[in-house]
Amino acid sequence: MSIHYCSEDVSSPKIAKRKITNWIKETILSEGKILGDISFIFCSDNYLLEVNRKFLNHDYFTDIITFDYVENDIISGDIFISCDRIAENALEFKAGFDNELLRIIIHGVLHLLGYKDKIRKDKKLMTQKEDFYLNVLLNS
Repeated sequence: MSIHYCSEDVSSPKIAKRKITNWIKETILSEGKILGDISFIFCSDNYLLEVNRKFLNHDYFTDIITFDYVENDIISGDIFISCDRIAENALEFKAGFDNELLRIIIHGVLHLLGYKDKIRKDKKLMTQKEDFYLNVLLNS
């Protein structure tokens, strides 16, 4: 039961891994679930585009792809995050890179917890959960 951080073709972002790991564990527990194994893989736009093409048959850039290996209440998965897209989104949304990265990290965890974001109602709940858990982190 652990959380791993690695990178493929980019330098790993400078993050407080211990603090973020504890935050993710607390998030999972507060949702009534159990931490399994989660890997965060930081990469470039082009790397994630290839993952998107190969595994999902999608031909477009994205900021995150979450592979869900959840069984029962044990939360496990691989979360690929494009650092290029995070930087671009941070500019677009007038958020700092670190804040946008934290939002995307918890977004991936929320997907593993069963939250969806394809329709407006689900997206609204996902954003509320992101905001809630970001506040938990920032106020800890």
